[in-house]
Amino acid sequence: EKEVPPQKQKEFLTAQASQLDKLDFLMQAMIKTSRLETGVISLEQKQQPVYDTLAAALGGILLNAEKKQIDVQVECPEHLDARHDRKWTSEALFNILDNAVKYTPTGGQIRVSVEGWEMYVKIDIADTGIGIAPEDLPRIFEKGYTGCNGRADKRSTGIGLYLCRQIMEKLSHTIRIESEMGAGTKVYLGLDTVSL
Repeated sequence: EKEVPPQKQKEFLTAQASQLDKLDFLMQAMIKTSRLETGVISLEQKQQPVYDTLAAALGGILLNAEKKQIDVQVECPEHLDARHDRKWTSEALFNILDNAVKYTPTGGQIRVSVEGWEMYVKIDIADTGIGIAPEDLPRIFEKGYTGCNGRADKRSTGIGLYLCRQIMEKLSHTIRIESEMGAGTKVYLGLDTVSL
């Protein structure tokens, strides 16, 4: 009811926009999770380049990484193919990369490397972030779990990694996380190159 100075108006609007973005992200994640859990969606796996799938995931995080001056390095041969669903695998990769950006301090680094092995394509995502406490690692993929070490109190919804694990399991792919407090996190994904 009171007159608000233009600068204060701008601050309020910026804060509201940020909260709306968080709410939208949460709603979208919950919808995707629900569809996966109930089997409403159909996964279309086919042999296709991993490069394009990874590029789609990276496109969603580069702006935020740039804002934090995070150096993102990617090594991915264009010729590597794996059997996967491009949309959902890209979603899983995005969630991992988004976490890497959130929990890597300004000026940090994220390194993505992709290697072709005989039976699968291995994707490694490593960051120089704050890391995950040992007591959190066994529960990191649980729905709604945001950690007990204060790592994610304000930034996490507890849905992203759960969704990621659901996607990887539905596609019969593998995912593994290693982390140490103050020394960053490494995520390993394996995409099959042959149909099982």
